Amino acid sequence: MTVKTNVKRMRFDKYIPIEALKPYIKYFVVSESECENEYKVFPSSGLVVGFQYNGQLSTVKDRAVNHLASAGITGITDGYKIFRGSANIGTILVYFTETGFSNFAMLPSHELFNLSIPLNDVFDARSINEVEEKLTCAATDNQRIKIVEQFLSSQLKDIQTDKLIAEAVKLIRQSKGAIRIKELNEKLGISQSPLEKRFRKMVGTTPKKFASIIRFNAVLDNLNHTKSLIELCYQHNFFDQAHFVKDFKQYTGDTPENFKRFL
Repeated sequence: MTVKTNVKRMRFDKYIPIEALKPYIKYFVVSESECENEYKVFPSSGLVVGFQYNGQLSTVKDRAVNHLASAGITGITDGYKIFRGSANIGTILVYFTETGFSNFAMLPSHELFNLSIPLNDVFDARSINEVEEKLTCAATDNQRIKIVEQFLSSQLKDIQTDKLIAEAVKLIRQSKGAIRIKELNEKLGISQSPLEKRFRKMVGTTPKKFASIIRFNAVLDNLNHTKSLIELCYQHNFFDQAHFVKDFKQYTGDTPENFKRFL
């Protein structure tokens, strides 16, 4: 999840999970802001869980404000989202690996595509309430992270990771999203339909959409360099500059030129 915000009095501190959770969780984030703020979140390759231990978080779309539950989950998206945090908000964010969430819940990941829903729609409501109560009483980041780690450890299921899907994710990442789906099918020795079904269930979207998101984030990583937009377009295997601009605007709500001015 890539965040773009101009708020100065905001912290976004990363923490590495305990060893038992590393295969499933990239990292935790403690995010706090003194002031009310509105910011864009761009598509990322994994699902994200959030616990608000202080304040209120909302989504904003077409000027309509939707207040979110204090504990929620956001699936993979195919466009940017606008969030609004109240003053003095505090949040613990859990960034899952691409296949990590499927090891904690029976809900297929694709059912969360483009959604932000309450966490008690996925897990036992009593367990979620207990976590929230403990977070309210916690005084430090380490205490809050430990509370969330204990909850996740209690939900971890003894299931085998789909090795073929893990390999598909690896190949897409290695290509920075530029691999063709036909080539992916050939490398894995599986036809498109069964691959897509298994991929959607574990990752949360199709291999094609996932590759597009990986490619978009690779473009973002290169925007700080002095390359021209034409160079970026062809480096990342876009058909032409029009397709590049169209995809970029879908994911950010802005053109590459305008976006780059504010980096």
